[in-house]
Amino acid sequence: MRTERVTPSRLLLLAVVAMVGLNLRPFLAAIGPLAASIKEATGLDYQSMSLFTMVPMLLMGICAFAGPLLQRFVGARRAVIGALVVLALGCALRLFTSNGVALIGTAALCGLGVAIVQAVFPGIIKEHFPGRVAVVMGLYSSMLMGGGALGAQLSPIVANAAGNWHMGLAWLAVPAILAAVLAAFALPRNRSQPAGALPLAVLLSRPRTWLLMACFGLVNGGYSSVIAWLAPYYQTLGWSTSASGSLLATMATCQAIAALSIPVLAARSKDRRPWIWLTLSMQVAGFASLALWPEAAPAVSAALVGAGLGGCFALSMVVALDHIEDAANAGALSALMQGGGFLIAAIPPWIVAVLQGLTGSFAAGWLMHLGCALLVAVLALRFAPHGYARAMNIPAAGRQLAYE
Repeated sequence: MRTERVTPSRLLLLAVVAMVGLNLRPFLAAIGPLAASIKEATGLDYQSMSLFTMVPMLLMGICAFAGPLLQRFVGARRAVIGALVVLALGCALRLFTSNGVALIGTAALCGLGVAIVQAVFPGIIKEHFPGRVAVVMGLYSSMLMGGGALGAQLSPIVANAAGNWHMGLAWLAVPAILAAVLAAFALPRNRSQPAGALPLAVLLSRPRTWLLMACFGLVNGGYSSVIAWLAPYYQTLGWSTSASGSLLATMATCQAIAALSIPVLAARSKDRRPWIWLTLSMQVAGFASLALWPEAAPAVSAALVGAGLGGCFALSMVVALDHIEDAANAGALSALMQGGGFLIAAIPPWIVAVLQGLTGSFAAGWLMHLGCALLVAVLALRFAPHGYARAMNIPAAGRQLAYE
C-alpha cells in the first residue's frame, strides 16, 4: 500500500473533503422535519412531496454519467467550485419560494449541484490519496451523512427561531458558500488527463459496472426513503416536528459514525464483503423494527438503519474504486456506479408514498427496503477482490492500471 506524508497542504485537502461532504445532504434532510408546514403552505400531498427527494436523486443519477466528461473538459476543481455555488443558490432561493412547483425546482437546482460534486469527487480522492482511499472515502462519506444530521436537527430549530419554514431551508446556503471558498483556495489545479483513460463505452460494456449500479441503487433507495419519510412517519404516530427531526438526526449521526469507522476497519483487508454483509444485517434489523415495532425502541431502530446505510454507502464507494488502480478510470467507474445507482434510488420514495396511500401506513415501504437489503447481500457475493481485474477486463493498453 502506498503511503502519503502528512503535510499542511494534505491536511487542508482533508478539510476540503470534510467540508464538501458536509454540504451534500442537508438540503434533503431538512425537508422531512418541516414536511407538515410545507404541506400546509403549498398544498402538496405525500406523492408530490416525494419529488423533493426523487428529483434531486434523478439528477444525481443523470449527471453522474457526465462526471468523466466534466473532469476531462472542465476540470474537477472548477466543476466542484461551480457546483457548490449552484447548490448555495438553490438553497438561498428557498427563502423566497412558497409555490409547490417552484419549491421542487429549487430541489432540482440543489440536486444538480450535488450531482456534479458527487460525480467528480471520488476521482479527486483517488488521485490525491491513492494509498488511503478507504480511510479518506470514509471521511468523505461520514461528513456527507453528518451533513444530513445537521440539516435534520438544525433546520427545525432555525425555522422555529425565525418563525417560518423558509429560513429553515435557506440557511443552508451559508455552509455551501464556505465550502466553495475553501475548495477554491485549497484544491490543486487539475492535472492533465492520462493517456490511458478508458472510453466510457468500455466501462459500460462490463457487467460488473451494472452490478455495482444495482447494489448502490438498492441500498441508497433505502436512504432516500428514510430521509423523505422517517420524520413524517413518526409525525403520523403523534410525534412533534422537533422530536421527529431529532430522530432523523439520530439516524444520520449513526450513518456518519459508521461511514467513517467501518471503512477504516475494512481497510485491513482487500475483501470488503464481510463488512458489507454486516451493514446489510443492520439494515434488515432496523427496517424490520421500524415496520413491525415502531414505538418499541425508535432510536435504536433509527440507529441501526442509519449505521447500516452509512457503512454500506461508504463501502460501495470504496469497492468501486478498488476495481481499478488508475485514479481517472476508477473515478469514471465510481461516477457510472453513482449514475445508474441514483437513478434507481430516486424511485423508492415515490413507491413508499404510493404504498402509504394504499395501506395507510409507511410500514409496507420499510418491509420493501428490508427485501432490498437481502437482495444486495446475495449480489455482493460477486465482490471478491481477486476477480476485480477479470471482471473489468481492462484492454491491453491500460492493463497495467488494473489490480493484478
